[in-house]
Amino acid sequence: MANFYTDNPDIEYNLKRLNLKELADFLEGDYSDSKKFDYAPENADDTIENYLSICKLAGELCAGPIAERASQIDEEGHECRDGDVIFHPLVKANLRDFRRAQLLGVSLPRRYGGLNMPQAIKNAVIEMVSRADASLMNLVGLQDIAETINEFGSEEQKETYIPKLASGEATGAMVLTEADSGSDLQSVRLQAIPPSEGGDDGVWHLHGVKRFITNGCGDILLVLARSEEGTTDARGLSLFICSKDETIYIRRIENKLGIHGSPTCEIVFDHTPAYLVGRRKRGLIKYVMSLMNGARLGISAQSLGIAEAAYRTARKYAESRVQFDRPIIDFPPVYEMLTNMKMNIEAGRLLLYETAKVVDLFKIPAVQMEEAKKRDEAANSESKKNVRYYERLTSVLTPMTKYFTSEMCNRAAYNGMQVMGGSGYMKDYDMERYYRDARITNIYEGTSQLQIVGAIGGLLAGTMNKVFDDFVAGSYPDKFNKLSKKAKAFVPQYYKAVEFVKQKKDSDYTNFVARRLVDMAIDIYVSFLFLECARDNTRKASLAEIWIQDAKLRVESSYRFIVDDRSHLINLHKDIIG
Repeated sequence: MANFYTDNPDIEYNLKRLNLKELADFLEGDYSDSKKFDYAPENADDTIENYLSICKLAGELCAGPIAERASQIDEEGHECRDGDVIFHPLVKANLRDFRRAQLLGVSLPRRYGGLNMPQAIKNAVIEMVSRADASLMNLVGLQDIAETINEFGSEEQKETYIPKLASGEATGAMVLTEADSGSDLQSVRLQAIPPSEGGDDGVWHLHGVKRFITNGCGDILLVLARSEEGTTDARGLSLFICSKDETIYIRRIENKLGIHGSPTCEIVFDHTPAYLVGRRKRGLIKYVMSLMNGARLGISAQSLGIAEAAYRTARKYAESRVQFDRPIIDFPPVYEMLTNMKMNIEAGRLLLYETAKVVDLFKIPAVQMEEAKKRDEAANSESKKNVRYYERLTSVLTPMTKYFTSEMCNRAAYNGMQVMGGSGYMKDYDMERYYRDARITNIYEGTSQLQIVGAIGGLLAGTMNKVFDDFVAGSYPDKFNKLSKKAKAFVPQYYKAVEFVKQKKDSDYTNFVARRLVDMAIDIYVSFLFLECARDNTRKASLAEIWIQDAKLRVESSYRFIVDDRSHLINLHKDIIG
């Protein structure tokens, strides 16, 4: 039987290299949940077995009915009728299958009906879903909404909403964007009207329009709205939670290029009852940034799934397509494209799973510290220090990962179609769907340009320096001496480029070269990860060599561009575009 987990050993390899026992002990603590929940593991071995069993179950479901239904859903889409969205019958079947498999609360606490699994497991599931049907990920992969409620909501909100999301009884949406507030979320105008004197305690009301909302027809909505009258910036925004009712009207489903199985909605709120999440004025500054960081990892996993599907379809075609009496996979221009696709997919997977682990190392103790604070218990200084370190690391690795994987996904779909030629352009194959679906990944949840903006501040502040210094100080087997020396030489070039930019104290120049600095950081980090894998994996050693050879050219080019001071090009660019 087909299975998207067992047929892709790189997923399990990446999970196991994270040290699942360490993660299991970290998440489960003393394993006392086994006394409260009959499905909770009693020890680390049981926990790891559960992790891998969930992946295998998801892989079987995705390779079977989910993949089989994808083309029809893509072709037929959903219907908007009487202010609501009518899901395609096969999408309803997909959601039913996920509910039955209990795959909708993977990362959520058991006390709310979840499985208490790490981010890496959640994202492995999302990747497999996306390989089958990228649009379905936008319906079943929105556990970040429940995670945000768990992190910042009141106990009443947690008990009210998280069990419904974990069980699949309800779907959710993050409702942020407006027609004039895409990337610039601080300009959001949707009104949040505060509780009136003598009115229902704590009930706010939302009024206005949101646009481009993924699964905007969801049952539970997290809404960014302007709570402070007279403000125009981020400090006037708060986060609210509400349930779908007659005051919420879906004006239309957007007619878009891809991910047709995911309804993108324009929503009208007409005095909709809602409740404040956390504290006023911190909606964008803290809560939405946390929500979007989780969502960005989801898009990274979605990107990997689409890229994996494109690669496998292209490789299968290249093996069977004969030209000039030879399969086209034997021709260097073709096998080089396929090799680069495979290498970049595996680089993206390394990035994603490492970042997912860092997120757990930050979020879990952060929630525990917040709960201790409510009990008037002081957190120890070591815990605070670790939380701060991993928070900073998360704030850099998350946008870097989303930037790399989404751009990689688009290249994979492009090259996959190129390998297939005219056949790939036809609807007879799934490649054209992958090509269309890929295009959104480097746009939504923050464009690639915004991911660079999100990462550059942390890079200039030295957030990655400890990681890079440890890499330079590390030793590798003798057979990798030459290769590791070449990769380690990237680090001083990167430091010199960073220092040059900081010394210039020119924000225009910083923004102009930011992408190159981010690219350098990614090349160094991935080189390090591939070398670590090469210690015990011959195939990864081959990928490490190809990656580092190519990265050497990229890093040196970026370094020279930055330190040679290309400031004069800024005005030339402006002149050219008028």
